[in-house]
Amino acid sequence: MFAQFDFDVIARSWVYLFQVGMTFTLELTVLAMLGGVALGTLLALGRMSRRRPLALAAAGYVNLVRAVPLVLVIFWFYFLVPYVAAWLIGADEPIKVGTFWSALITFTLFQAAYYCEIMRGGIQAIPRGQVLAAQALGLGYGRTMWHIVLPQAFRNMLPVLLTQTIVLFQDVSLVYVLSVPDFVGAASKVAQRDGRLVEMYTFVAVVYFVLCCLLSWAARRLQRRVAIIR
Repeated sequence: MFAQFDFDVIARSWVYLFQVGMTFTLELTVLAMLGGVALGTLLALGRMSRRRPLALAAAGYVNLVRAVPLVLVIFWFYFLVPYVAAWLIGADEPIKVGTFWSALITFTLFQAAYYCEIMRGGIQAIPRGQVLAAQALGLGYGRTMWHIVLPQAFRNMLPVLLTQTIVLFQDVSLVYVLSVPDFVGAASKVAQRDGRLVEMYTFVAVVYFVLCCLLSWAARRLQRRVAIIR
């Protein structure tokens, strides 16, 4: 079977695949990760809030997002965001947000629900005595969280956050359904142009496998290092 492979199509297109497709995938992954962690941390604090309406709202958002397939959320936000943007600025017609920003908003909001649960576990793992000690020193809730609880929670949860980011990196390939030139989308264009679907999709699978294995290895190393420090 491999004797019939046209490896030359990979050699001709790998520059385009990585400069255009992989660059888009990595940019979307990093930005969605940063936004998702920030929003997820706020959601985690909201879920642990003593204000019941805030806690219920945060819990409802997290449970709702985690119960909906990601591909449906991608389509939903792709068509909904232009109308929401027009409503916010008072425009008469939908605003052209663009596929990148629509995808970024989608993945940020979607991944925030998962990062929320990770950060909530990290915050709850901090000994209660440290919070009480901070309060005894006169620190308020905000300063206690910012200076004492969150830094330790981030350090303890860093391997898990990295593992969730690997999942995010894989999920970004779903923007292919919007004809976005991510790594999978760029490979699909080359495959359809040259009629070499097997070769291109096999190459994509190998690249994802290698990158995810390297990231998983880094996450395991980081987990052992954090365990030693702890």
